[in-house]
Amino acid sequence: MTDDVPASRSAGSRRAPRSSRRPRRSRPSGGARALRPAAPSQPERRPGEPRRTRTIGGTVGMTVLGAFAPGTGYLFAGRRALGAVVLIVWIGALGAITWYFGRDVDTALDLAFDPTLLKIVAGGLGVLLVVWGSITLTSHLLVRPRRRSRTHTVVGYVTLAAVLLVGAAPVLRVAQYVLVTADTVETIFADDVESATIPTEATEEDPWAGQDRVNVLLLGGDGGEGRTGVRTDTVILVSIDTKSGKTIMFSLPRNMMNAQFPDDSPLHDLYPDGYQTGLGDPGYDMLNAIYGQVPVLHPGVLGKSDNEGADAVKLAVSGSLGIPVDYYLLVNLAGFRAVVDAIGGITVNINEPVAINGNTDAGIPPTDYLQPGPDQHLDGFKALWYARGRYGSDDYARMERQRCAIDALIEAADPVTMLKRYVELLKAGQDIVYTDIPRRLGSAFVQLLLRVKDAKVRSVVFKTSDKFFSGDPDFDYMHDLVQNAIYPPKKVGGKGREQRPEAENPKDACAYQPADGASVSASD
Repeated sequence: MTDDVPASRSAGSRRAPRSSRRPRRSRPSGGARALRPAAPSQPERRPGEPRRTRTIGGTVGMTVLGAFAPGTGYLFAGRRALGAVVLIVWIGALGAITWYFGRDVDTALDLAFDPTLLKIVAGGLGVLLVVWGSITLTSHLLVRPRRRSRTHTVVGYVTLAAVLLVGAAPVLRVAQYVLVTADTVETIFADDVESATIPTEATEEDPWAGQDRVNVLLLGGDGGEGRTGVRTDTVILVSIDTKSGKTIMFSLPRNMMNAQFPDDSPLHDLYPDGYQTGLGDPGYDMLNAIYGQVPVLHPGVLGKSDNEGADAVKLAVSGSLGIPVDYYLLVNLAGFRAVVDAIGGITVNINEPVAINGNTDAGIPPTDYLQPGPDQHLDGFKALWYARGRYGSDDYARMERQRCAIDALIEAADPVTMLKRYVELLKAGQDIVYTDIPRRLGSAFVQLLLRVKDAKVRSVVFKTSDKFFSGDPDFDYMHDLVQNAIYPPKKVGGKGREQRPEAENPKDACAYQPADGASVSASD
């Protein structure tokens, strides 16, 4: 059988071979652009769906704006009610914070001395940070395109992470400052102070109890090897004018004998002729031994006290100088090094070599010296020996250096430095500072110290002269000298010029005035 052939095709003819080439497609208009891969097409926005960005730049911009102006991301996406509420709350919160702390410094200081409120603030900052992070994240997810390239996604998340880190860092830093402040205030300042020597009339409303001066005793505790307890080798009474901040520092030698006690003190009954223990060792009868010896010899004699040794020294200084001593501040001299390091060092003028280590009595030479020179920047180790070095020197030279070290600390405590080293300073202070200043008065004292920094500071050093001898002091002379320093008499015919106290050094002991040929090496 033969196959049927259509009539239109002659018998025996062959079918033309089919071409293996695909038909050519016509190129659409647009030239080379049509060959580039197109971005994912966005579905049309249906009613009720959020408005979204279309480009990477738009997503980045809205993420940043939504982070630092919370609520704007929701507004862009069409969530108007939610966005308006978030933005209004944000602006209101910023306004309230600015108003609260912008009124005066007192507000911030009052907060700083309220540990409970500080902890609440720290917790509030943590909650605020979580809420802010959630708003920033949801805003980003809401505004970015539903369909996007991988690059778009990566850039979006990198931007989101960056703004979260930038925004969270200062909040976390502030929270750290707040918690460290709360811990320090609780550690150093007692809420209820047990003391028979602090003013009972002082209140938050009237921190100085109506007085024009407040007197704070600075004690440098120098406990060391071979010593029983702590001896206060630094005794400086700081008398501050509560209105102007003008300050006078009275430096007493550590080896002063026969310290007097006020007539109404129980210690005056025990030592009517001055402090003499009768133990046979003159070292126990010095001013610097009272801190450790009175609590041992007469426990409880002053009644309830958080620090009976400090109360005894306050009374001894009060009776010896003839003015009340309101509060004390004890600094462990070994920890003084940590404070100086925390503040970044101090700058002093050194007029003569100051020994590092060494013991004159034992014949042990120093291991090194601080060499003379102007504007010497000292770290904590060197500053400690600048303040306490006594080899080849005497107590009076050391007393002057200690006053200069205090001046240098005041000068170094500028606001920028304090802010940069805030945490280090507070942590250093927790372990070395003790005081009977009540917590409720802390804010008032900080405000007063800010005035002291900008006011005139003078010094009266009780050193050996024809009118003063530490082994047998003339306390009437000391009383008159203190009164003349605080309330200088007018010169007769001097047109109101003030007369200098007799014991006040007329030249600045802290200026650079080197001794001739002053240079010593450790091998000398």
